[in-house]
Amino acid sequence: MDKVTCIAFLLYHSSKSQDIREKAIQLLNGDVSIRDLKRNTVIQAHLILAESALRKNNIDKLKIQQFAEEFLLLEV
Repeated sequence: MDKVTCIAFLLYHSSKSQDIREKAIQLLNGDVSIRDLKRNTVIQAHLILAESALRKNNIDKLKIQQFAEEFLLLEV
């Protein structure tokens, strides 16, 4: 899995806030960048924690794949 997908997954599961979850889905679909999210003070702390967890590399790849399958929008 790529870095952005992993961060989107961790961000989505880091909070029950609908706004944070929507931003995670937008990140997954490329509608917003990590740089844009770092400018948002509400999401910034969650994003830092997600990046830290990614560096520790203790993420279930199957759960990330299921997350991407559920929320990734494909345009044909």
